[in-house]
Amino acid sequence: MTWDLDRTFHSSSGAVRWAELGDPDAPPVVLLHGTPFSSYVWRGVARALADRYRVLVWDMPGYGASEQRAGQDVSLAAQAAVFTELLTHWGLAGGERDGAGAAAPSPAPYIVAHDFGGCVALRAHLLHGAAYRALALVDAVALAPWGTPTYRLLGENAAVFEQLPPALHRAMVREYVASASAPGLRPDVLDRLVAPWCGTAGQPAFYRQIAQNDQRFTDEVQGRYGELRLPVLVCWGADDAWIPVAKGHELAALLPGARLRLIEGAGHLVQADAPAELTAALTGFLREQDA
Repeated sequence: MTWDLDRTFHSSSGAVRWAELGDPDAPPVVLLHGTPFSSYVWRGVARALADRYRVLVWDMPGYGASEQRAGQDVSLAAQAAVFTELLTHWGLAGGERDGAGAAAPSPAPYIVAHDFGGCVALRAHLLHGAAYRALALVDAVALAPWGTPTYRLLGENAAVFEQLPPALHRAMVREYVASASAPGLRPDVLDRLVAPWCGTAGQPAFYRQIAQNDQRFTDEVQGRYGELRLPVLVCWGADDAWIPVAKGHELAALLPGARLRLIEGAGHLVQADAPAELTAALTGFLREQDA
Protein backbone atom coordinates (compact mmCIF):
# COMPACT_ATOMS: atom_id res chain seq x y z
CA MET A 1 0.00 0.00 0.00
CA THR A 2 1.54 3.32 -1.06
CA TRP A 3 1.99 6.00 1.59
CA ASP A 4 3.36 9.37 0.51
CA LEU A 5 3.72 12.42 2.73
CA ASP A 6 3.68 15.07 0.03
CA ARG A 7 4.02 18.27 2.06
CA THR A 8 6.82 19.82 4.13
CA PHE A 9 6.78 22.04 7.20
CA HIS A 10 10.03 23.57 8.44
CA SER A 11 9.84 23.22 12.19
CA SER A 12 12.14 24.22 15.03
CA SER A 13 13.59 20.69 14.95
CA GLY A 14 13.92 20.27 11.19
CA ALA A 15 11.82 19.53 8.11
CA VAL A 16 8.61 17.63 8.85
CA ARG A 17 6.83 15.67 6.15
CA TRP A 18 3.04 15.52 6.40
CA ALA A 19 -0.10 14.80 4.41
CA GLU A 20 -3.82 15.49 4.49
CA LEU A 21 -6.62 13.08 3.62
CA GLY A 22 -10.36 13.61 3.28
CA ASP A 23 -12.53 16.70 2.97
CA PRO A 24 -10.58 19.82 4.06
CA ASP A 25 -13.82 21.26 5.46
CA ALA A 26 -14.62 18.20 7.59
CA PRO A 27 -13.85 18.02 11.33
CA PRO A 28 -10.08 17.61 11.76
CA VAL A 29 -8.43 14.49 13.18
CA VAL A 30 -4.66 14.41 13.80
CA LEU A 31 -2.83 11.08 14.12
CA LEU A 32 0.45 10.85 16.06
CA HIS A 33 2.83 7.91 15.78
CA GLY A 34 5.34 6.61 18.30
CA THR A 35 8.79 5.06 18.29
CA PRO A 36 10.41 3.46 16.37
CA PHE A 37 7.59 3.93 13.89
CA SER A 38 6.20 6.58 11.55
CA SER A 39 2.85 7.73 10.21
CA TYR A 40 2.91 4.62 8.00
CA VAL A 41 1.43 2.63 10.89
CA TRP A 42 -1.72 4.75 10.61
CA ARG A 43 -2.25 4.31 6.85
CA GLY A 44 -5.30 2.01 7.03
CA VAL A 45 -6.97 3.82 9.92
CA ALA A 46 -6.28 7.21 8.29
CA ARG A 47 -7.90 6.19 5.02
CA ALA A 48 -10.94 4.83 6.83
CA LEU A 49 -11.38 7.97 8.94
CA ALA A 50 -10.96 10.16 5.83
CA ASP A 51 -14.47 9.16 4.71
CA ARG A 52 -15.85 11.42 7.42
CA TYR A 53 -12.97 13.61 8.66
CA ARG A 54 -10.11 15.82 7.56
CA VAL A 55 -7.22 13.56 8.59
CA LEU A 56 -3.73 14.97 9.16
CA VAL A 57 -0.70 12.70 9.46
CA TRP A 58 2.97 13.53 9.98
CA ASP A 59 6.35 12.01 10.60
CA MET A 60 8.02 13.53 13.64
CA PRO A 61 11.49 15.07 13.15
CA GLY A 62 14.02 12.24 13.04
CA TYR A 63 11.43 9.66 11.97
CA GLY A 64 10.09 8.21 8.72
CA ALA A 65 10.36 10.62 5.81
CA SER A 66 11.15 13.67 7.96
CA GLU A 67 14.61 15.17 8.42
CA GLN A 68 17.32 13.17 10.18
CA ARG A 69 20.60 14.91 11.04
CA ALA A 70 23.40 14.95 13.59
CA GLY A 71 22.77 17.19 16.56
CA GLN A 72 19.02 17.21 15.97
CA ASP A 73 16.75 17.63 19.00
CA VAL A 74 14.24 14.79 18.72
CA SER A 75 13.34 14.57 22.41
CA LEU A 76 9.75 14.30 23.55
CA ALA A 77 9.94 17.92 24.68
CA ALA A 78 11.00 19.00 21.19
CA GLN A 79 8.32 16.87 19.51
CA ALA A 80 5.60 18.49 21.64
CA ALA A 81 6.87 21.93 20.63
CA VAL A 82 6.90 20.91 16.96
CA PHE A 83 3.39 19.50 17.25
CA THR A 84 2.19 22.82 18.64
CA GLU A 85 3.86 24.60 15.71
CA LEU A 86 2.16 22.23 13.27
CA LEU A 87 -1.27 22.87 14.76
CA THR A 88 -0.73 26.57 14.10
CA HIS A 89 0.48 25.82 10.57
CA TRP A 90 -2.64 23.73 9.93
CA GLY A 91 -4.93 26.46 11.25
CA LEU A 92 -5.94 24.42 14.29
CA ALA A 93 -4.40 26.45 17.10
CA GLY A 94 -7.19 29.01 17.67
CA GLY A 95 -7.18 32.75 17.33
CA GLU A 96 -6.97 32.87 13.54
CA ARG A 97 -7.94 35.98 11.60
CA ASP A 98 -10.75 36.12 9.08
CA GLY A 99 -10.63 38.09 5.85
CA ALA A 100 -11.54 41.35 7.61
CA GLY A 101 -8.82 40.90 10.20
CA ALA A 102 -11.20 40.01 13.02
CA ALA A 103 -10.40 37.19 15.40
CA ALA A 104 -12.07 33.93 14.40
CA PRO A 105 -11.71 30.72 16.41
CA SER A 106 -10.30 27.76 14.54
CA PRO A 107 -11.70 24.26 15.06
CA ALA A 108 -10.17 22.21 17.84
CA PRO A 109 -8.99 18.90 16.39
CA TYR A 110 -9.58 15.36 17.52
CA ILE A 111 -6.24 13.82 18.53
CA VAL A 112 -5.37 10.13 18.22
CA ALA A 113 -1.93 9.29 19.60
CA HIS A 114 0.00 6.03 19.77
CA ASP A 115 2.98 5.06 21.95
CA PHE A 116 5.12 8.12 22.77
CA GLY A 117 2.81 10.16 20.55
CA GLY A 118 0.63 10.03 23.65
CA CYS A 119 3.27 11.86 25.68
CA VAL A 120 3.72 14.36 22.84
CA ALA A 121 -0.02 15.08 22.72
CA LEU A 122 -0.32 15.34 26.49
CA ARG A 123 2.69 17.69 26.76
CA ALA A 124 1.38 19.91 23.94
CA HIS A 125 -1.98 20.18 25.70
CA LEU A 126 -0.78 20.61 29.29
CA LEU A 127 2.42 22.62 28.73
CA HIS A 128 1.80 24.49 25.46
CA GLY A 129 -1.94 25.08 25.68
CA ALA A 130 -2.89 23.11 22.56
CA ALA A 131 -6.68 22.74 22.48
CA TYR A 132 -8.31 19.43 21.56
CA ARG A 133 -11.92 18.48 21.01
CA ALA A 134 -11.24 14.95 22.25
CA LEU A 135 -8.25 12.69 22.81
CA ALA A 136 -7.72 8.99 22.08
CA LEU A 137 -4.59 7.37 23.49
CA VAL A 138 -3.46 4.04 22.02
CA ASP A 139 -0.94 2.00 24.05
CA ALA A 140 0.48 5.33 25.14
CA VAL A 141 3.81 6.13 26.75
CA ALA A 142 2.45 8.24 29.61
CA LEU A 143 3.22 6.62 32.96
CA ALA A 144 6.40 5.79 34.83
CA PRO A 145 8.20 3.50 34.64
CA TRP A 146 8.46 2.98 30.88
CA GLY A 147 10.98 1.64 28.40
CA THR A 148 11.70 -2.03 27.83
CA PRO A 149 15.07 -3.40 28.98
CA THR A 150 16.16 -3.44 25.34
CA TYR A 151 15.14 0.19 24.89
CA ARG A 152 17.10 1.27 27.96
CA LEU A 153 20.15 -0.74 26.90
CA LEU A 154 20.19 0.90 23.47
CA GLY A 155 19.75 4.38 24.90
CA GLU A 156 22.48 4.02 27.48
CA ASN A 157 24.96 2.73 24.89
CA ALA A 158 23.93 4.68 21.79
CA ALA A 159 27.48 5.64 20.81
CA VAL A 160 28.48 1.96 20.81
CA PHE A 161 25.50 0.67 18.87
CA GLU A 162 25.88 3.38 16.22
CA GLN A 163 29.10 1.61 15.20
CA LEU A 164 27.44 -1.72 14.43
CA PRO A 165 28.00 -3.08 10.91
CA PRO A 166 24.98 -2.03 8.82
CA ALA A 167 23.76 -5.60 8.25
CA LEU A 168 23.86 -6.39 11.96
CA HIS A 169 22.14 -3.10 12.79
CA ARG A 170 19.37 -3.81 10.28
CA ALA A 171 18.83 -7.31 11.69
CA MET A 172 18.63 -5.98 15.23
CA VAL A 173 16.17 -3.22 14.33
CA ARG A 174 14.09 -5.70 12.37
CA GLU A 175 13.77 -8.01 15.37
CA TYR A 176 13.05 -5.10 17.68
CA VAL A 177 10.27 -3.64 15.51
CA ALA A 178 8.77 -7.09 14.92
CA SER A 179 8.41 -7.61 18.67
CA ALA A 180 5.80 -4.82 18.81
CA SER A 181 3.27 -7.10 17.10
CA ALA A 182 1.55 -10.01 18.82
CA PRO A 183 0.57 -12.08 15.73
CA GLY A 184 3.53 -10.86 13.65
CA LEU A 185 3.99 -8.29 10.90
CA ARG A 186 3.86 -8.97 7.16
CA PRO A 187 7.39 -8.89 5.71
CA ASP A 188 6.61 -5.91 3.46
CA VAL A 189 5.20 -3.90 6.36
CA LEU A 190 8.20 -4.76 8.51
CA ASP A 191 10.55 -3.72 5.69
CA ARG A 192 8.78 -0.36 5.39
CA LEU A 193 9.04 0.33 9.13
CA VAL A 194 12.72 -0.64 9.30
CA ALA A 195 13.90 1.19 6.16
CA PRO A 196 14.08 4.73 7.64
CA TRP A 197 16.51 3.48 10.31
CA CYS A 198 19.07 2.17 7.85
CA GLY A 199 21.78 3.95 5.86
CA THR A 200 24.23 6.67 6.83
CA ALA A 201 21.53 8.99 8.21
CA GLY A 202 19.07 6.43 9.52
CA GLN A 203 21.37 4.27 11.62
CA PRO A 204 22.60 7.03 13.96
CA ALA A 205 19.09 8.54 13.98
CA PHE A 206 17.70 5.31 15.43
CA TYR A 207 19.97 5.44 18.47
CA ARG A 208 19.77 9.23 18.76
CA GLN A 209 16.03 9.22 19.35
CA ILE A 210 16.30 6.51 22.00
CA ALA A 211 19.18 8.25 23.80
CA GLN A 212 17.26 11.53 24.00
CA ASN A 213 14.01 10.15 25.36
CA ASP A 214 13.93 9.44 29.05
CA GLN A 215 11.26 9.23 31.69
CA ARG A 216 11.56 12.84 32.85
CA PHE A 217 9.43 13.93 29.89
CA THR A 218 6.44 12.02 31.25
CA ASP A 219 7.33 12.76 34.87
CA GLU A 220 6.91 16.47 34.09
CA VAL A 221 3.24 16.04 33.17
CA GLN A 222 2.05 12.86 34.87
CA GLY A 223 0.94 14.72 37.98
CA ARG A 224 -1.29 16.98 35.86
CA TYR A 225 -3.39 14.33 34.12
CA GLY A 226 -6.26 15.10 36.47
CA GLU A 227 -6.49 18.56 34.86
CA LEU A 228 -7.80 17.21 31.56
CA ARG A 229 -11.31 18.43 30.80
CA LEU A 230 -12.12 16.73 27.53
CA PRO A 231 -13.44 13.35 26.36
CA VAL A 232 -10.72 10.68 26.50
CA LEU A 233 -10.61 7.14 25.15
CA VAL A 234 -7.78 4.80 26.11
CA CYS A 235 -7.26 1.86 23.72
CA TRP A 236 -4.83 -0.92 24.56
CA GLY A 237 -3.66 -4.10 22.92
CA ALA A 238 -4.53 -6.88 25.35
CA ASP A 239 -1.33 -8.70 24.41
CA ASP A 240 1.01 -5.69 24.49
CA ALA A 241 4.49 -7.01 25.37
CA TRP A 242 6.07 -3.54 25.40
CA ILE A 243 3.72 -1.74 27.81
CA PRO A 244 1.64 -4.13 29.95
CA VAL A 245 -2.13 -3.78 29.78
CA ALA A 246 -2.09 -2.90 33.49
CA LYS A 247 -0.71 0.49 32.43
CA GLY A 248 -3.80 1.01 30.30
CA HIS A 249 -6.01 0.46 33.32
CA GLU A 250 -3.82 2.78 35.41
CA LEU A 251 -3.83 5.53 32.79
CA ALA A 252 -7.59 5.40 32.28
CA ALA A 253 -8.09 5.72 36.04
CA LEU A 254 -5.96 8.88 36.16
CA LEU A 255 -7.72 10.69 33.30
CA PRO A 256 -11.06 12.17 34.38
CA GLY A 257 -13.97 10.38 32.72
CA ALA A 258 -11.71 8.28 30.48
CA ARG A 259 -12.96 4.98 29.07
CA LEU A 260 -10.73 1.97 28.48
CA ARG A 261 -11.14 -0.26 25.42
CA LEU A 262 -9.03 -3.41 25.27
CA ILE A 263 -8.28 -4.82 21.82
CA GLU A 264 -8.07 -8.60 22.02
CA GLY A 265 -5.33 -10.36 20.05
CA ALA A 266 -3.34 -7.17 19.55
CA GLY A 267 0.11 -6.32 20.80
CA HIS A 268 1.68 -2.89 21.10
CA LEU A 269 1.28 -2.12 17.40
CA VAL A 270 -2.51 -2.29 17.46
CA GLN A 271 -2.84 -0.54 14.07
CA ALA A 272 -1.19 -3.54 12.41
CA ASP A 273 -2.52 -6.30 14.64
CA ALA A 274 -6.21 -5.34 14.76
CA PRO A 275 -6.87 -2.42 12.39
CA ALA A 276 -10.58 -3.11 11.97
CA GLU A 277 -11.22 -3.32 15.71
CA LEU A 278 -9.18 -0.19 16.42
CA THR A 279 -10.85 1.77 13.62
CA ALA A 280 -14.27 0.77 14.92
CA ALA A 281 -13.38 1.88 18.45
CA LEU A 282 -12.02 5.21 17.24
CA THR A 283 -14.91 5.85 14.86
CA GLY A 284 -17.47 5.16 17.57
CA PHE A 285 -15.68 7.49 19.98
CA LEU A 286 -15.38 10.32 17.45
CA ARG A 287 -19.00 10.04 16.33
CA GLU A 288 -20.12 10.36 19.94
CA GLN A 289 -18.36 13.73 20.07
CA ASP A 290 -19.87 14.76 16.71
CA ALA A 291 -23.40 14.19 18.01
